[in-house]
Amino acid sequence: MTTKSHKTKAAAKPTKPGSEERAKVSALVLEGMRSGLSAFKACKRAGVNQSTFNDWLNGDAALAAEYARAREDLLEMMASDLLDIADRPVGSTESGATDSGAVADKKVQIDTRKWLLSKLAPKKYGDKLEVSGDPANPLVQRIERVVVKA
Repeated sequence: MTTKSHKTKAAAKPTKPGSEERAKVSALVLEGMRSGLSAFKACKRAGVNQSTFNDWLNGDAALAAEYARAREDLLEMMASDLLDIADRPVGSTESGATDSGAVADKKVQIDTRKWLLSKLAPKKYGDKLEVSGDPANPLVQRIERVVVKA
């Protein structure tokens, strides 16, 4: 009877909550987010899969709290970018007219960021909807409670 030789697996990077490697990678991800990268891009730059990083977040309350703060910083940066894009002058064509293509490009950039902010932080950046009724046409008709004796 013969036995198959098994190759030994390479040592995995430490992923325990207190490991130095994990702390370094997490710090790189959070730094990337604070500099304007999405969580996905920040994870990619730090060399970790986003699903792995999400597992770390689920298992470490302190890291999750830092991630929440980094996400808030990222959203604030996106909101600031909206103002920068809006305030940036629009170029002109050779004839001196306003470049309509540049205006359309600006509009797409602004609308995309506004939409994304309204979805990622609806309480802060979403549209405020006030639902109220007209006294003549109320939203809810009168509800009467009927109690039946048994």
